Amino acid sequence: MLRRKDALREDGEQPFITHLVELRDRLIRSIVVVALLFAGLSFWANDLYALLAGPLTRHLPPGAQMIAIGVASPFMAPLKLTLFVAVVLGVPYLLYQAWAFIAPGLYQHEKRMALPLLVASILLFYGGMAFAYFLVFPLIFKFMVTTAPKGVAVMTDINQYMDFVLTLFIAFGVSFQVPIATILLVVSGLVTRESIADKRPYAIVFAFVIGAVLTPPDVVSQTLMAVPIWILFELGLIFSRFFVKETVPSA
Repeated sequence: MLRRKDALREDGEQPFITHLVELRDRLIRSIVVVALLFAGLSFWANDLYALLAGPLTRHLPPGAQMIAIGVASPFMAPLKLTLFVAVVLGVPYLLYQAWAFIAPGLYQHEKRMALPLLVASILLFYGGMAFAYFLVFPLIFKFMVTTAPKGVAVMTDINQYMDFVLTLFIAFGVSFQVPIATILLVVSGLVTRESIADKRPYAIVFAFVIGAVLTPPDVVSQTLMAVPIWILFELGLIFSRFFVKETVPSA
């Protein structure tokens, strides 16, 4: 009797232990990939920071430059940026490891729905960051430099600049997930396409509120963030119909 109970307990615990071992292995692989990317990119850490600082330095007055307040800032700031870049570049592999871990527990129709959403989410995140760097940052920093009071020299600390820019990178990357969030809301059954479409005016107002919070107080910058969020919301509504059809079970 005791042997039977022990056998049942081992059978019940074995899958859980196996999952833990697999999760550990995938986490180790993810850390190794990020570490390798970081090690390779560290040789160009200063070049990466120069590239990041480009949207600001191009609009600084003649003779102005960035400064480093902290003693270790000239060394640490580029390395922190390099680590961020390594994680961002490793996102596809990191999400692949997460997908490989959870995919065996999904039904076939769930896999067909989740995989394209995962790929779209990665592309939208990168798209949001590119949109911020090439379109939003030049306008933001031009506005900030030109509105400085007379007699004030604009010399930004490299750590403060990096924190500000990385925060906006993440904010734009997350805000570009609006179509994914819209599709998931519709597919999960929490809302219908019709009900969420009826709330379009609220979505537009919310997009402009987000633009006002995350950008300087000028109409151009706010619009550059709010309009893409609104367009992405509409795209989410359009593509959600395909996922809803796919999840309806056949008779």
